Amino acid sequence: MKELLKRILKKLPFKFTKNQEYDSLTNEVLRCVLKSNSICIDVGCHKGEILDLFLRYAKGGRHYAFEPIPELYKALDRKYGDICEVYNYALSNTSGETTFNYVVSNPAYSGLRKRDYKRPETIKEIKVQTEKMDNILPWKAKIDLIKIDVEGAEQWVLEGAKETITRNQPVVIFEHGLGASEHYNSNPTDVYNILLECGLKVSTMDRYLGNRPAFKLNEFINQYNRKLNYYFIAYP
Repeated sequence: MKELLKRILKKLPFKFTKNQEYDSLTNEVLRCVLKSNSICIDVGCHKGEILDLFLRYAKGGRHYAFEPIPELYKALDRKYGDICEVYNYALSNTSGETTFNYVVSNPAYSGLRKRDYKRPETIKEIKVQTEKMDNILPWKAKIDLIKIDVEGAEQWVLEGAKETITRNQPVVIFEHGLGASEHYNSNPTDVYNILLECGLKVSTMDRYLGNRPAFKLNEFINQYNRKLNYYFIAYP
């Protein structure tokens, strides 16, 4: 019933929640940015909603999906394994094994560290493999777009993907907000500077689609501290 309600709400011409607004904007960005042969990366693939959009707008591209939760990874591999590269890794800035907080009652909140939760949740600690994006992707692959939704660990993902991002200059859609990122000792200044060093500017998706200027550092910090937005886009 919950999944049916989500599908119905997504089809409505108006948006009730911030998440619905971000979903709509993400769809529009992908529609505008991707070409038929674009190559995309989905970090925190979950059930494959964004991966489905990759396959819709870039049917001829080879896409990469990363999902550390074993049950979700197995489902993704069964559904997409023949047409995409699906990995059972938690992308980070190190390679190895670590503890992962699997939020059984709300898997979308799962992460390498506990985050703020809106209500009491059932959490199971599991062991997962971590890996750097730079160690996995083929050097010759021309990456066009990266989506990162990892419940606060986005700075770690970016740190492990600097070579890939600098070399390819992709569009990066990423989550970065209070309630999650501070649990990783992450902050908007560091995230902004990592992306800047890689050659990318930072904005919101609606500003990007409207051809409005990218954020200066103080503007991005203000977005974060005042909780004005928690989904952003980086681009060359």
